Amino acid sequence: MNLYTIDTGFFKLDGGAMFGVVPKTIWNKINAADENNLCDWAMRCLLVEEGNRLALIDCGLGNKQSEKFFSYYQPFGPDSLEKSLHKIGFSPEDITDVFLTHLHFDHCGGAVKTDKNGKYITAFPNATYYSHAKHWDWATNPNSREKASFLTENMLPIKESGQLKLLDDDDEIFPGFNYITVYGHTAAMMLPKISYKEKTIIYCADLIPSAGHLPVSYVMAYDVRPLQSLSEKESFMKEAVVNDWLLFFEHDKRIEACSLIQTDRGVRMKEEIKIEEL
Repeated sequence: MNLYTIDTGFFKLDGGAMFGVVPKTIWNKINAADENNLCDWAMRCLLVEEGNRLALIDCGLGNKQSEKFFSYYQPFGPDSLEKSLHKIGFSPEDITDVFLTHLHFDHCGGAVKTDKNGKYITAFPNATYYSHAKHWDWATNPNSREKASFLTENMLPIKESGQLKLLDDDDEIFPGFNYITVYGHTAAMMLPKISYKEKTIIYCADLIPSAGHLPVSYVMAYDVRPLQSLSEKESFMKEAVVNDWLLFFEHDKRIEACSLIQTDRGVRMKEEIKIEEL
């Protein structure tokens, strides 16, 4: 198996929303805000190569939305999904599997693109797209609180293409690639669990979006069930320390992954890690 970090660029989100009830005097030291209270966040994906399978975990924001939409989130940086794939010798046509942790636009926007006629089509024509069955139903029948995060153009073209496969809680993508399902951030978000070089790597998605969110009480205001997120994080962190899991961060602007250590203040980062150095 080979793993590749896929950088798709950065965007901006409100610092208070990202850190919930944590005071700005604390979180601003972790990820400093600009004059509009916006912080920089990565959209970091992971590519898993196993035999003839090439599985992409999440897809970033994409580039098909309107100028008005992008003005809210201010995407920036030299990287894009396609550039990062090409850098390591792959193209969108090579991808066999697209695993979507959940269907918020910053995680699945790059799964769909527009063709020369402006029609929405899948960005990975030869791939099977995976979403959790319960989450797909949740996202395609959204509540008022999350509706702005679930965009029809990011989801329905996948179903219409015939490339969609819906998963349950205990399915396996292929040997060495399964997942944990959590419900606090949104219904049935999946966290890939990858066995790699005698290590276990967890792609944390939005359960722990950055290294700054390792403290159990640092729960995003975006979470639909914040107390459940807190409970899920607490049990997850205990298991991660006991089993020496490595955490891969989708949104940390600087830290790609880390190992963990138990301290008298709770579980904290032990060492920064880059996947290519494992």
